[in-house]
Amino acid sequence: MLETMRKNGLVLAAFALVCTALIAFTNKLTRSTIVEQEQAQLLQVLDELLPGDTHDEPLFEHCVKLQNLQYLGSRDPLPVFTAVKQGEVQGYAIEAIAPDGYSGAIKLVVGVNADGTLSGVRVLNHNETPGLGDKIELKKSRWLLDFNGKQLNGADDPRWAVRNDGGQFDAFTGATITPRAVVGAVRKVLLLVNEHPRLLTEAPRCGEML
Repeated sequence: MLETMRKNGLVLAAFALVCTALIAFTNKLTRSTIVEQEQAQLLQVLDELLPGDTHDEPLFEHCVKLQNLQYLGSRDPLPVFTAVKQGEVQGYAIEAIAPDGYSGAIKLVVGVNADGTLSGVRVLNHNETPGLGDKIELKKSRWLLDFNGKQLNGADDPRWAVRNDGGQFDAFTGATITPRAVVGAVRKVLLLVNEHPRLLTEAPRCGEML
């Protein structure tokens, strides 16, 4: 009896070990693919928000990692790309997190021109409800395009809210929480650029964070 139990225990332990190894191996194989897809998506977004005619130096040479929970919504350092042309800053592409989405955090890239206007907003990742909150995806809706050209006139600008709260941005029927979270996150990025631009230049370069 004891011998049988010992054998069964060894079989179960071996099975668990094999399963763990397979999961780790699969994760290792898929992780590189996921990273490549994320990098490809980021490159596409950067090209949309900071197109080639806005810079004559590679964006990745002007990348810093900024750690600021108040304005970027994350305790982790997030990249900020600066478009520089003929030695002058033309704009920024800033990763940020809207932590208060309906189904969790929403990762954004916010494009801001040197004059403080938005060149655009894109969503990198989210878990919002299909058919409702996922309208923040450009392929599902043109809602994000409403940010283009907008600017923030001070921290108390009443326009920076969804219409349900008296602002200028449409809310989704049955999913107000999602657009409210995105509008709030973009507003904080504009506050960062308008009121604390020095933070963007004093942050460590992306390569220094490796």
